[in-house]
Formats: sequence, C-alpha cells, structure tokens
Amino acid sequence: MLSDKIGVNWGSVYSNDTARRMMILLDPELEPDPAPREQRISAPALAQFLARAQIAARLHGEVSVLLTTDHAIRRLNRQYRGKNKPTDVLSFPADPFQNQERIAGDIAISVETARRQSAAQRHSLTSELKILILHGLLHLAGYDHESDSGLMAKRERQLRAKFRLPLGLIERALTERSIRPRGCPTAGGRP
Repeated sequence: MLSDKIGVNWGSVYSNDTARRMMILLDPELEPDPAPREQRISAPALAQFLARAQIAARLHGEVSVLLTTDHAIRRLNRQYRGKNKPTDVLSFPADPFQNQERIAGDIAISVETARRQSAAQRHSLTSELKILILHGLLHLAGYDHESDSGLMAKRERQLRAKFRLPLGLIERALTERSIRPRGCPTAGGRP
C-alpha cells in the first residue's frame, strides 16, 4: 500500500467496499482548500468516479488514491523514479507475484500541481483530479505512453470522451511539443 511506501499515517480516509475496493486518501499535510465550499475536493465523488473509471479501464483489484502535496510526491518521484522534482501523478502497480489480496495498485496525485494545472487549463480542480486518476488507472492497467506507440493515448481519449473530461495529459504534452520552438525545454509539472 502507498501509505507503507511513505511511512505516514493518513487521515480523512474515505473507503468504499464494493466488489472493487477503493480508497481516496487525503494527506493531512494538505493545506485547507481555499475554494468555495461547492468547489472543494469531494472524496466520495472522486471515489464514485474511481469506481466507474476502474470498470471502464477493465482494471480488477483494489486501488488506493493518495491526494497529497508537492513535497510528498517529490519524495516519491525521487525514491521510485530518480527524478528530484514534483509531478502531477505517479502510479504504483502491485507486484503480481506477491498479490494475493487482489490489489491493482496505488496512485499518488499532487493536489498542489493539479490545482495549478486546472487553473492553466481553465477547468475545475475536480476535473483535473479525475483526469489524473484516469491516467493513473491506465498505467495500473499496463499502458505506458512512453513505449506503447499511442495505445494509451487512444484509450485515454476514449475514456475521457465517455466521462466528458477535458483534454488529457498525453494530448497536452503533444500539443506543448508541437507549439514549442526547437530546443526549448518542456514547461509544466510533467516529468
């Protein structure tokens, strides 16, 4: 479990015990949400989306989603990917050889990065969190946009359309590359 990887006891846990078990974990280090009450993060609403998206992605097993800080995700990114910078989403597939509890894996999302990205894309934080959850689920399902010749991009596009979500991470990265002058480094929070 992700909480074991980081070594912190998380608070404000929302759990939904259906056939596909899932949890939305809120890092207690997160700053209080400054948004108006109706625009704040809703763990139950995200858990409902997670359940629907997990079925659509044909991913079986328990999934935990940690909503955390840039500081915590930077530590995970450094520890597991060797990249000493914050990112928006990380996925941790379960080890299939040690997976007797039917665990699909864990997803960590930086709410701070998601908030910046949602402002830049001019959509709600909830929409951005759903995009990041969907992206993480596809990684847990075995997709890898860095090596699968567009399969993950195609599947992400299909599922975003199904859930009526705005432009996804892969398409944003492709758009940035196509409009960026040659030799100009990548912008944004993506690794």
